[in-house]
Amino acid sequence: MITSANSRPARALATAFGVVILTSPLGAQQYPTTPPAPSAVKPAALPPFQEATLSNGVRVVLVEDHRTPSLAFSLAMPAGDLYDPKEKAGTAGLVASLLTKGAGKRTANEISAAIESAGGGLNAGTDEDFLSVNGGVLSNAAPLAFELLGDVVARPTFADKEFELARTQTLSGLQLNAANPASIAGRFFSMGLYGNHPYGRATTATTVRAITRADLLAFQAARLKPTGALLVVAGDITMASLRTLAEKSFVGWKGAPAATPASLAPPTRTATEILLVHRPGSVQSNLLVGNLAFGPADPTRYAATVANKILGGGADSRLFTVLREQKSWTYGAYSQLSRPKGIGRFEASAEVRTEVTDSALVELLAQLRKMTTQAIPSAEVEKAKNALVGSFPLTIETPEQLAGRVATVKLYGLGADYLQTYRTRMAAVTDAQMLTAAKAFIRPSQALVVIVGDGAKIYDKLKAIAPVKIVSVDGDPMTAGDFTPKAMGLPLDFSRLTARRDSFAVMVQGQAMGGSVYEVEKVANGWSVRESTNIMNGMMVQNTDLQMDGSLNPVSLKQTGSMQGQKLNTEIAFKGGKATGSSTTPSQTGPKTVAVDATVPAGTLDSDALQAALSLFRWTPDAKFTFNSFSPGKGTVSSTTLAVMGSESVTVPAGTFDTWKIEQKSDEGTVMLYISKDAARRLVKIAPVGQPVEFVLVK
Repeated sequence: MITSANSRPARALATAFGVVILTSPLGAQQYPTTPPAPSAVKPAALPPFQEATLSNGVRVVLVEDHRTPSLAFSLAMPAGDLYDPKEKAGTAGLVASLLTKGAGKRTANEISAAIESAGGGLNAGTDEDFLSVNGGVLSNAAPLAFELLGDVVARPTFADKEFELARTQTLSGLQLNAANPASIAGRFFSMGLYGNHPYGRATTATTVRAITRADLLAFQAARLKPTGALLVVAGDITMASLRTLAEKSFVGWKGAPAATPASLAPPTRTATEILLVHRPGSVQSNLLVGNLAFGPADPTRYAATVANKILGGGADSRLFTVLREQKSWTYGAYSQLSRPKGIGRFEASAEVRTEVTDSALVELLAQLRKMTTQAIPSAEVEKAKNALVGSFPLTIETPEQLAGRVATVKLYGLGADYLQTYRTRMAAVTDAQMLTAAKAFIRPSQALVVIVGDGAKIYDKLKAIAPVKIVSVDGDPMTAGDFTPKAMGLPLDFSRLTARRDSFAVMVQGQAMGGSVYEVEKVANGWSVRESTNIMNGMMVQNTDLQMDGSLNPVSLKQTGSMQGQKLNTEIAFKGGKATGSSTTPSQTGPKTVAVDATVPAGTLDSDALQAALSLFRWTPDAKFTFNSFSPGKGTVSSTTLAVMGSESVTVPAGTFDTWKIEQKSDEGTVMLYISKDAARRLVKIAPVGQPVEFVLVK
């Protein structure tokens, strides 16, 4: 009898067959009810490391792998930020940024075009200890890659144009960092932990401006030497070919780096200390808590890595779970171990709402103490170890990754078999070893706490936790009394105040991208300022109407406009020493509205009135003025300083002027102002530090 799949006999046969499968020993074996036991962790299978020394002293390590037609390289030299001249921090970083911007017979564009044509890339950078040149190409372009590598380390040109551009970009980055609370916290944390040790030096606009092209040439000649250098290559090349290419590319490159000066020991700390960096108007506080720790080759590094993973090494860590998931105080809380060649450090961080700053700090310190005093459950330990062991292969997949990891192993003395045995040693960490390591590198009773936030709102509660030292974002010492701006007389000669109208062109990287008109007018009860700015055909538009009394004290302010489609609207009234109203300004997450209710002491200039007041200061070669300035966008009063930095002849569309070069520093950043020395004392040029934007006088 022929049956279809839907007939009763067919269904019965299928049912019976299924019962046999499910009840037979074969069926049980195919569908196990428990997962198999994990296999033992095995050492990483890597090609053998081949090592050699070139005739000029460069150490070479090759990880030969012909599975793909590509190779990667990393050439590292002891020429990191540690070796910056004390008053010229940033020198090593500038040298690194310029190595690939002109070398040998090639310009920056020619180097870029050459390496890109080979399907690769070439870059250089620094960390605390080393300057490294890294790159990768298709293996058939190895001769070109090594030719370029030899040129950039031995024959860089440091062209004047490229140097000025790199310095401008560095200053721009510093200005962005100066407005970033996390960057501010990191800078003060390093300075506080390391003190006068070079690891604690901060690159600033002042140190970068002090650097000359001659300094870069001297640094390259003294530090970028083959003796002590390490070249790691991974990929499709043999040692014989590598040696031939490297010897040829490094011809003429000889010598050893200059002697390393002795470093001062970092300060010791016997109790928890809080450094409060006062940032008026901050709506959140940035917390950094930590202490000095051990170097990269310390034998407890495996156990310490597991402990840090549990504490703050990801979104499943204790800090993240407690401070974010349970308390809802932050978007994230983390910890990390930084292990440069010398003295390492441990740090835990979080960005929290201003009103919970003290609570978050208390909880964070409690979690640190818990890690060092209570046994960690085995399940938590195994989870952390499994995550570290499982993710490790992803860090050595490509030639670029492998070259970088091998370089780290050799430079920091981690042991010949570090990469091969990393997973097995991590898996072997015991609960007891982890607790011992945690006690060694987490020391909350000796921690430095750096908090960047509005001191007026958080100081009183912080001082109940530990002793508090207060500084401004520029590092100037402060007291709690300084949180409230005091009345002061403006150092202005009001007899010089006259009506005027100035027109400026807005230049972006040398191209005219808009204009601005600033007009001062005498009105019945004092003075008015009207300003109108339009940049990039409406990309940024601002119109200001500021009314002031006869001494330039603000009476009312109205600003309208837009930036990249986001509305700008500010309306503030000044009366009885108070500023009230609202301010809506653009932000990365959309328009942000601030309710303004601030005390405005006598002698405070609205920031929009500063341009009108510049001609009223008594400028001399060493003049320096500090006064209160009101920021409408933040709704706060803070200190502004104007200081003469020298004289300069400036040519703008309105003519050539002999000017005072004046640095304006405030919470909003640093701006260079150029004011004519003639009787008119006109503002000739405005140049925000580190930005490719200038306002130049047209008429």
